[in-house]
Amino acid sequence: MKNVVVIGSQWGDEGKGKIVDWLSERADVIVRFQGGHNAGHTLVIGDEVYKLSLLPSGVVREGKLSVIGNGVVIDPWALLSEIDGLAERGVALGPDRLTIADNACLILPVHSEIDHAREAAKGDRKIGTTGRGIGPAYEDKTARRAIRVCDLSDPETLRQKLDELCAHHNVYLRAAELKEASPTEMFDELMVIAPRLLPFVSQVWRRLDEARAADKRILFEGAQGVMLDVDHGTYPFVTSSNTVAGQAAAGSGFGATGIGYVLGITKAYTTRVGTGPFPSELEDEIGQRLGERGREFGTVTGRKRRCGWFDAVMVRQAIKVGGITGIALTKLDVLDGFEELKICVAYELDGQKIDYFPAGASDRDRLVPVYETLTGWSESTQGAKSWAELPASAIKYIRYIEELIEAPVALLSTSPERDDTILVHDPFRD
Repeated sequence: MKNVVVIGSQWGDEGKGKIVDWLSERADVIVRFQGGHNAGHTLVIGDEVYKLSLLPSGVVREGKLSVIGNGVVIDPWALLSEIDGLAERGVALGPDRLTIADNACLILPVHSEIDHAREAAKGDRKIGTTGRGIGPAYEDKTARRAIRVCDLSDPETLRQKLDELCAHHNVYLRAAELKEASPTEMFDELMVIAPRLLPFVSQVWRRLDEARAADKRILFEGAQGVMLDVDHGTYPFVTSSNTVAGQAAAGSGFGATGIGYVLGITKAYTTRVGTGPFPSELEDEIGQRLGERGREFGTVTGRKRRCGWFDAVMVRQAIKVGGITGIALTKLDVLDGFEELKICVAYELDGQKIDYFPAGASDRDRLVPVYETLTGWSESTQGAKSWAELPASAIKYIRYIEELIEAPVALLSTSPERDDTILVHDPFRD
């Protein structure tokens, strides 16, 4: 049996929630290893729809251990709200079903204040963050002034660290003519929630090592997508953490040698939330049709997603840098009824054809997509559970994508329903 890492191969919103939930039935442990509560996953189980942000997608299943690793930045109030929301729906989470890394860093109210202030100051040059403080929290982590989960059990250390953190951030807040952060108020607020949070806390690296020793199957769940990686994505229009498969090890304390199959969730077309380059974007009625049929609105923010044709150049690059073994192709049914479909197979940059996504911002702005056109299909693929139920043109589309991105399709999703999934290769066994 192999441990499996699930990451997005585009700009996020590829449908990871459903696939992780589908895989979690085969796993014993499900781990979130990066990001914050800016990442939204939607699960559809029977008549129930669950929208999760911080909690791993496996929490709705009994008998599974869900883990929030050290690579995640945690807004403790958002986390407890999410736990309470599930409890109201009959999903009670205790330490036997959820554990949180003691060395994970916290998102505090001051981080959100700074996030909003910075975006407002940038005007038209804003990055398009969710304003939830994820970036500033990661900055504090890198600068070694962050408040960590373990600090909640040590009030004296917590007071000292809050004094230092607020002293740093108040310089900016004063300059921006905003209310300064109060370390005393923040301490009091944290002490209120500490008793609720601390029972979930453990040495996650040890729990995962014990799971590995017991031959448990571990599923690592990423947030966002490879092209939002802070190093390998469309910088600066990226998230504040690494989203590639290697982060599963660093963000959980699980040794890299234990990582097995890497599954890249890949939408059958392309979407992006917020600003940033998007060579295959369609700002016409076709793009609007994709958005309406695909219900392309952010799970967390509700923001409308930009839509475009499948970009094979971008996905191939994401597969190489992300360490992806095979892909789960999602939302194929959204393409039903199109007479023709286009796939971006290259770019033109100043008249020269290139086969990669440039790192330079000005180069990216001048990219012109090079398309190949395929025949669409009129039949419905929605709910298909085998290749035999797919139209010949749909199979041809899938096979051509595999050829272009140089990776096989391991799973094929044909609707939001978890059972509408065609298994080609089992990631836990292949």
